[in-house]
Amino acid sequence: MNTKELVAKGLELPLMEAFYTIQGEGRFTGHPAYFIRLGGCDVGCVWCDVKESWEAGKWPVLAIEKIVEDALAYPGRLVVITGGEPLMYDLGPLTSLLKSKGFTTNIETSGAHPFSGDFDWVCFSPKKFKKPHPSIYQQADELKVVVFHQSDFAFAEEHAELVNSNCELRLQPEWSKAEKFTPVIIDFAKNHPKWKISLQTHKFMDIP
Repeated sequence: MNTKELVAKGLELPLMEAFYTIQGEGRFTGHPAYFIRLGGCDVGCVWCDVKESWEAGKWPVLAIEKIVEDALAYPGRLVVITGGEPLMYDLGPLTSLLKSKGFTTNIETSGAHPFSGDFDWVCFSPKKFKKPHPSIYQQADELKVVVFHQSDFAFAEEHAELVNSNCELRLQPEWSKAEKFTPVIIDFAKNHPKWKISLQTHKFMDIP
């Protein structure tokens, strides 16, 4: 098979970067985690802080065996697959290999493509810029909505109606708007206690 065919089957993937750090957001805040950031995204968030990830062709295409081998060099066994938009690819082979090596697998996704992979935790962060694929709603363990505009509260509630009843609901201020929206989010959560607050704690710690 050529590279294009291997990528289509999820046996090779474009890797923008991979690094061992502390998860800064959501349910697993504070946990040591190995991040696998795949290249390629067609969602186009205007406030994205990794826009360099959007063009998949800029990044080396690696065999999933190499990606997992590099992850095994670190002591933590929590891996977070992110992007870009990781569900642009078939994540079944990568997650299967990771789990066979003892990893707990998490994903952070906009849900804009059909769901694939074997994950222990699915963080679904929908974006207004591209409608989520219907397959994400029953898979989501955590709904994390980034608040950039006042209308994002209504957007969050719309998606909260579609996820399963066990899904954790979180609101997170977009970093550049945090000073403006953090107090608003606090008030909203106090008045709508099904919602929790997520902060980008890795930015306060000045780590990746």
